[in-house]
Amino acid sequence: MEILFYRYNSICEPDILQVFTDFGITVHTEEMEMTDKSVTPQQCAAKVTEWITTHPLSFVFSINFFPAISYTCNRFKVPYVCWSVDSPVPELFSNALKNEWNRIFLFDRAQYDFFHPVNQDCIFYLPLATNVKRWENVVLNMTDEDFVKYGGDVSFVGSLYTEKCRYDALLQNATVRSDHAVSHYDTPVISEYTRGFVDGLIEAQLKVYGYNFISDNLTDRVIREIADADPNFYRGSDTYMDTDRYLVAHQYIGMKLAAVERERTLNRLAEHSSVNLYTRSDASGLPRVHVRGGVNTLTEMPKVFHASKINLNITMRPIETGLSLRVWDVLGCGGFLLTNYQAEIPEYFEIGKDLETYESMEELEQKVQYYLNHEEERIEIAINGYEKVAKYHTYEQRLAEMIRILDSTL
Repeated sequence: MEILFYRYNSICEPDILQVFTDFGITVHTEEMEMTDKSVTPQQCAAKVTEWITTHPLSFVFSINFFPAISYTCNRFKVPYVCWSVDSPVPELFSNALKNEWNRIFLFDRAQYDFFHPVNQDCIFYLPLATNVKRWENVVLNMTDEDFVKYGGDVSFVGSLYTEKCRYDALLQNATVRSDHAVSHYDTPVISEYTRGFVDGLIEAQLKVYGYNFISDNLTDRVIREIADADPNFYRGSDTYMDTDRYLVAHQYIGMKLAAVERERTLNRLAEHSSVNLYTRSDASGLPRVHVRGGVNTLTEMPKVFHASKINLNITMRPIETGLSLRVWDVLGCGGFLLTNYQAEIPEYFEIGKDLETYESMEELEQKVQYYLNHEEERIEIAINGYEKVAKYHTYEQRLAEMIRILDSTL
C-alpha cells in the first residue's frame, strides 16, 4: 500500500508518519507547506495531482482538512483521509466537505455532531492519542538534574493565547465608539454595547464547565459588529452555510475566553501554590507565576510532565466536549493530570482513579492542595492513567481503527 502524507508541520505528524510506516505502508510525503506558508490552493492541487498521476496511491492523508486536496482527490476518485486535531477549523465549512471520496475524522464529539449531517457517510468520530514509546525514551533516561530542573508543584505548558486573540486585536486597532457617535473609520469599530455583551458572556461561561453556550447566545448585532470590524474575517466563497456565528463564537470570543481563563486561573493558583509556566506567550500579567519560557515539545515537555507533581490542563473552550492532545500526552508521560471537566472524559477515564478534574476555581484550589499533600494517592493515579493510555489510547490503536473504517467504507 502506498499513500501520500501532505504535511504542514503539525506536532502530530511525526508520530502518525512513524505508525503508518510501522504498519508496512509506503509513505510518500509532500512537505512544501512545512516551509512555505504562502502556498495557494491552486499550487496545493497541482502538487497533489502530480503525486496521484505518478503513483498508485491508496489514499492521500493530512492533519486537518484541506479543501484543495479534497477536490483533487474527488476528481481522480482517490480517497482523501484527514484527521482534525484542532477546533475551530474554518475549512470544514467548504463545500468540499460534501465530496464522496472524503474520509474525515474529527476528535471532538461536538464538532463531529455539528459537521456529520453534512456528509454522513464520510465523516467519523476519532479521539486523539499519544505516543507512549516516544515519551518512554525520554522519561526513562531522565537524570537527577532533570527532575530538579523540570520538577515543581504545579506546572502548566501551553500558550496563554494573548498573542492569538483576534478579538483583542480589534479592540486595540480601533477606538471604541459609543452607540450614538458617528465613526470616521473606514472599518467599523466595536461598540460599548458589544464589548459589554462579550464581557458578560465570558464571565458567565467561565462559571460553567462541560457545556459551551456562547454560540447559542450571540445576537445578530454582536456577530455583525465583530465580523465587520475585522477586514481579514474569514469569508469563504465556497461554503455551504453562513459561518459568521460559528467563527465569532469560536475564533474571536472563544480565544478571548481562553486568554482570560488561563491568566485568571494561573494567577489564582499562584496565590497559595508554586506554579511553573512554560510558554512563549507574554506572561507579564502573571507576577506571582514562575515563568520558565517555552520548552521543546519532543525533548523537554515530557520531562516537565513526568517530573511535576501536578500537571494542569485548561482546555480552550472551542474544544467543546473532546479531549485535547495535552490530556493524552501528560498521561502518556506518566504525569499526574488535573484538568477542567470535559463531557468526553468519562468515556475514556475514571475520574479520581486515572486523572482528576475540576468544575470550579474553588474545586481546583482544593484539589491542588489535597494532591500536593497526598503523594502516594497522586502517584497511584498517575500510574493508572499511564497504564490506561498505554493499553488503549496510542496512535497504533487509533490508526488501526481508522484503517478498519476505511476498509469497511471504501
